[in-house]
Amino acid sequence: MHFSASEVAEATGGRLTGPDVTVDGASIDSRTVAAGQLFVPIVAERDGHDFIDTAVNAGASAFLTDRAVDAGASSIQVADTSSALADLGRAARARLTGPVIGVTGSVGKTSTKDLLAQVLSTQLRTAANERSFNNELGLPLTLFGAPDGTEAVVVEMGARGVGHIATLCDIAHPTIGVVTRVDGVHLELFGSIAAVAQAKGELVESLPADGLAVLNVDQEAVAAMASRTSARVIGYGLTTPADVHATDIRLDSELRPTFTLHTPWGSIEVSMAARGRHQVSNALAATAVAGGVGIDLDKIAEGLSGAAISGLRMELSRTDSGVAVLNDSYNANPTSMNAALDALVGLSDRRRVAVLGVMAELGDTARAEHLAISERAAALGVDVIAVDAADYGTSVTHVPDIDSAVAALSDLRAGDAVLVKGSRVAALERVAVALLAAPGAS
Repeated sequence: MHFSASEVAEATGGRLTGPDVTVDGASIDSRTVAAGQLFVPIVAERDGHDFIDTAVNAGASAFLTDRAVDAGASSIQVADTSSALADLGRAARARLTGPVIGVTGSVGKTSTKDLLAQVLSTQLRTAANERSFNNELGLPLTLFGAPDGTEAVVVEMGARGVGHIATLCDIAHPTIGVVTRVDGVHLELFGSIAAVAQAKGELVESLPADGLAVLNVDQEAVAAMASRTSARVIGYGLTTPADVHATDIRLDSELRPTFTLHTPWGSIEVSMAARGRHQVSNALAATAVAGGVGIDLDKIAEGLSGAAISGLRMELSRTDSGVAVLNDSYNANPTSMNAALDALVGLSDRRRVAVLGVMAELGDTARAEHLAISERAAALGVDVIAVDAADYGTSVTHVPDIDSAVAALSDLRAGDAVLVKGSRVAALERVAVALLAAPGAS
């Protein structure tokens, strides 16, 4: 979105020094700043002010700062750069006239966001956050970076405590809210599932009376959020009667779902590019939003069929020797781990191996949740290799690091299948990279 430097100063209560140049979007990373952007130096573990010169040399036409800096470009001095970025998000939001859709939930936020953005873009000029940029920095960057003429914006909303989503809603003022699930994720931070539900429900509480809440009625905790909003509610689900639901779900040999989509606007056959049965639920959420804003049903099916999901999520490749590698290593929690194990079983009737890392931030439930996964894997006939994750118990093979995990897979043969999954801190995508390093992998 184009802003003059003086408009940036007005929005942030800052003081402009230098020419009143125009900026188009913003960046907090000097390594990826694009020509014409506003550079916002964030003070965290590293002080972004140390990289202002780098950002200007890369093409930033102006920058925010909380101190006097001369870097050869226009500057806007503010009291706090993080707070100023939030103010810029609010200023950009004020220019938007179309729907702003917030997506939250313990699981499925990013995939739902990806699917929804693709579906909306079949008829509307749509902007959405990159990857999982879903916090107090990523959300205003998304709003401020929306191109001029944007007709719909999708913003993913993450939370690490009660009140976080309310803060994001204060910036984004969503007109539509999607809640995918409430699960025992980040319990180390939230303390209880009830607190998770309280936090996720802050999104629907923020909606205007003429807005729309899209809720997963398969989960009682999410369905109950209908009482926390005056907005219209559309329910979606796989196992519970819902406004938007699916029947006759099938997976092909590449784990891509096909199903019959049923909505208040009609029914249609859908084939998805995204992998895994769990993606059908995310597709239903995207459908409910799209139908709610008037996207044609055939365009919804078209968008779902072509939508790609953000990286390290259900990426299926094969080694030169014919071993299937399912790289779902972006993150892990009990719900997503069970979905990934189901997907693995669907890939092969020969040897199935799951290379698993820690499921982080589960608090006091960590040991029990890890043991439950190893027990379910055994019931499914899946061999588990746990990488630096003792909580999976004594029934699995334990290795200390990535190299040891790769070495433990040296006897794989054509027709075998390997799942790679763990929380982000485990960085297990390195296992998948090593397995696929042989020439001819696809």
